[in-house]
Amino acid sequence: MPLTIQPYRPEHEPAVADFNQRLRVAGEDENMVFYRYAEPRWLPHTANSRIYNEFFIAIDSGPGGTKVRGGYALKTQDFLFPDGQVRSIGYYHHPLSEGIVNKAHAIVGTLLLRDAMQRAPLIYCLGMGGYDRPLPQMLIRLGWARCLVPFFFRVLNPTKFLRQMQTLRQSTQRRIAMDVAAFTGAGWVGAKLFQTYRALTAPPAAEAGIHEVTTFEATSQLLWEEAKQTCSFTAVRDREALQVLYPPSETHLTRIEIKRGSSAIGWAVVGERRKDVKYGNLRLGSVVDCWALPGEFFSVVRAATATLKRQGFDLILTNQSHQEWGNAFKAAGYLSGPSNFLFASSKKLAELLAPFDPTRARMHLTRADGDGLPRNF
Repeated sequence: MPLTIQPYRPEHEPAVADFNQRLRVAGEDENMVFYRYAEPRWLPHTANSRIYNEFFIAIDSGPGGTKVRGGYALKTQDFLFPDGQVRSIGYYHHPLSEGIVNKAHAIVGTLLLRDAMQRAPLIYCLGMGGYDRPLPQMLIRLGWARCLVPFFFRVLNPTKFLRQMQTLRQSTQRRIAMDVAAFTGAGWVGAKLFQTYRALTAPPAAEAGIHEVTTFEATSQLLWEEAKQTCSFTAVRDREALQVLYPPSETHLTRIEIKRGSSAIGWAVVGERRKDVKYGNLRLGSVVDCWALPGEFFSVVRAATATLKRQGFDLILTNQSHQEWGNAFKAAGYLSGPSNFLFASSKKLAELLAPFDPTRARMHLTRADGDGLPRNF
């Protein structure tokens, strides 16, 4: 099997379509397919942007003709490092190998990762669905530094949550208990008591105005410069980056600036998550990304929560790696739950993050730093 890994070009699109069809026929998840088009629809590589996606495919030029056996995406983006330097690094995402349905191609996954590490030695992975999945297991064997990115949620509609939260309704006894709590109103009362307690114990914060914007302008640049010292490691979130990541064309996202008086203290991006069977018919909101001046994290979380509540969501979900952001979400009435959202860094990247344990407490990673944009967050 003479495999070569090459940039994905338009002439490869029919072979990629055949690859996707073989996965479907083998019974793989219908969503587990590689990109239909060679040109990225999200973050295409242009001369003017420092944030861009590239696709690569594994081509088998065997006696049966040229076939695609796998592929991966590589997002390039600037990050701020603990030493204060900004470096361009790679994000390895959407790796897909025919080895998941045909063991004869089991080596493809390893070859894809190896190729990505050669193209971008400073590289990370994010998300991945938990430590038991094949990619995290491979990264563990390679000695990559890794940690879970904490998961937080807030219930806005307790009665519907009790009725629809499928992952909590696996046993008959639990279903009955949740239905009783929903029917009697006990769930609503309990949620309100908890929110009241959190409100009473929340840090004092003056009221701030919430302003929806179509694009982030000059104030976002000032916020980046004034707040970047709160993070040990973070994607550059200056004005230029925000305009690339959250353009006005992405109308499903809501961008808010939070101001106290005439001064901006932070911003957030919120939106509706795609449907997921484990959440039943709940409307899922997400705090996709956020940024704030030192001491203003709670005000921004409160504003993002109020925006999603006004939009009629039943449940809000978010992943936040920064310890202080996590504390702000807890203070705003969020609970922490089991996380399957992982961060892993190559050895060369980990060297620049060392010592890793102290650094990780102030790393600012959200769903926006993974493959979730523009819609899968």
